[in-house]
Amino acid sequence: MNAAFREAAAQARQKPVLLTQNQEAARLYRKALKTLSSWVVDRNIFIEEATELRARFDKNRGCDAAKAVRLLREGKAELFEYTHPDPYCVPYMPGGSLFMRNPPPPLEICFPDGNYPHDAPRYTLNPDMTVCKTETGKSAVGGVLVDFGKKNME
Repeated sequence: MNAAFREAAAQARQKPVLLTQNQEAARLYRKALKTLSSWVVDRNIFIEEATELRARFDKNRGCDAAKAVRLLREGKAELFEYTHPDPYCVPYMPGGSLFMRNPPPPLEICFPDGNYPHDAPRYTLNPDMTVCKTETGKSAVGGVLVDFGKKNME
């Protein structure tokens, strides 16, 4: 019985994705920028630090494979060392300061007997708890205008 569970778990597990060194370096650079944005609040200082970070990555561009493996390993260790204890997250996403700040009360509290008014509109809420659309599909707040003439639709 235990062996059957192990076989099922082995089949369900995904194989790790094999990335090229360029892809690993790009992911490391992106994570480093996100970590930097958690530490630096001022935009001008962030741009200066990001420029220095980019120069560090560009300095070792095109090196041999053994050096690249060593640099990636050292970069991941440095990123782990500088990881922010309370990283920045978008305010209206889970963990943010605005997430579920003023959620609407459940209908069961508003109508304890279960007699909901049939003409009461049902609203879909955005992650920041603003009204998105009604049942009819029309926007409850207002539409967003997009100028497709200026959009690159490739």
